[in-house]
Amino acid sequence: MKNIWLRIGIVVFALLLGVYAIYPTIRLYTDSNLSKDAQVKLSKRAIHLGLDLKGGMHLVLEMDTTDVKESPEDLRDRAFEIINNRIDEFGVYEPVIEKQSGARILVQLPGVDRDRAISLIEKVAHLEFVLVADDKIEDIIPKIDKLLEAQDTSVLAQPFSSYLIGVERDMGMDIRDEDSVLAAIEKAAEVIPAELHFLFGPRESYQGRQVKRLYLLKKQAELTGEAIRDARHQPASSSDLQHMGTWQIAIELGREYGRQFSSITGRNIGKRLAIILDNIVQSAPFIQERIPQPRAVITGSFTAEEARDLAIILRAGALPAPLKIVEERTVGPSLGRDSINSGIRAVLIGAGVVILFMLVYYSFSGLVANLALFLNLFFLVAILSVFHGSLTMPGIAGIALTIGMAVDANVLIFERIREELKIGKTTRTAIDQGFSRAWITIFDSNATTIIIGIILFIFGSGPIRGFALTLTIGLITNLFTAVFVSRVIFNYFTYKFDIRTLRI
Repeated sequence: MKNIWLRIGIVVFALLLGVYAIYPTIRLYTDSNLSKDAQVKLSKRAIHLGLDLKGGMHLVLEMDTTDVKESPEDLRDRAFEIINNRIDEFGVYEPVIEKQSGARILVQLPGVDRDRAISLIEKVAHLEFVLVADDKIEDIIPKIDKLLEAQDTSVLAQPFSSYLIGVERDMGMDIRDEDSVLAAIEKAAEVIPAELHFLFGPRESYQGRQVKRLYLLKKQAELTGEAIRDARHQPASSSDLQHMGTWQIAIELGREYGRQFSSITGRNIGKRLAIILDNIVQSAPFIQERIPQPRAVITGSFTAEEARDLAIILRAGALPAPLKIVEERTVGPSLGRDSINSGIRAVLIGAGVVILFMLVYYSFSGLVANLALFLNLFFLVAILSVFHGSLTMPGIAGIALTIGMAVDANVLIFERIREELKIGKTTRTAIDQGFSRAWITIFDSNATTIIIGIILFIFGSGPIRGFALTLTIGLITNLFTAVFVSRVIFNYFTYKFDIRTLRI
């Protein structure tokens, strides 16, 4: 009984640690009454399902390098960091984000809403603070009308301003006239000062019509998105009747930019400062007084989800160039469930056949081997939980292969014990010699496969890494369960019940 209780204590301690590690995974996927906060907390300690099991999206993105001086690789590297930060704050568990050749980036997001994810990734998020040129409107609008009338005598009087309607204190236009207004602005470019340009606001409802506000702005921005230190979404102020019931984004500027912002507002009291995101004027409030705090608010008809996503994008920074999707594949959750069911069925059938064979062929020793096999799978899942690993369909294939490798180790041990018994060794001696002499062979076969698994994990990608991860962990736990745990069980029963004849 030398050291037997110490060895039993080690096994029991490992089991308790395994139960602690697996509990969050079991509760996350079995308790349907969990609150959102509880799900988030448990997800940080649980196994996550990969794209092929949970469903989600696979995207290959490419930077638009038109009119950009930087190399495609430099643009890709900058965009990679920004996309990584956005997705990290978005809260996607176990995303895959990888650089590819040229200006391409691979993104795989398990279990996310397609439209929301694409909006989060693709939005350039170029933010600017620009002064509105309200004092130039009354001079420029008549000039545009006059020029258009001179260019085409068949048009009606006031061919530009006839499209415009009053939207509170701004110009506005019916969205059905947007193309016509843009065409008129392009034709009249020569009468619009070079330092000014027109931009639209977002679509909104006004007196039963879908309209957009039209702004005449300075081209030179006072501040850009680089000034932002933090951005948070919050409900719109109850005093803002226009945006009541919507959400807004509160932004905080860096210290140096905050001083610039204070100076800008101090010099332009009574004017409007537009907040522009990707060439759309989100809001253009009047500057009532010098604003000493380095804070501003972006208002609009944002839902809580839209405001949260925009705050994430602003915190992560603007993309250096627009992105386009060159490949997209979507895996539905129903397909993921089918994959899970098929994978589990395959593992259970394989394990069942192996368990039955071991019981029939090795009798009591086969029972010990089956227990070691169960513990091997138990510890594999526990380690995946500890390291927040992702389980994929190739990962399930790795588990199936682990079952075969685990049984192979037990077969080597049992056959060695048989040989020792045949030459007349006692049961206890045969067990000790069998485990000791089979250990080198088991270690060599497992170690070489583990090395291959590590290489596949380091240099592989996607499904290959999922297979390599579960196979490598399974082989490591196999060295513990097939050799150490099995030997503890054999030693305990042979010493406890003084077994003279071993059925093997």
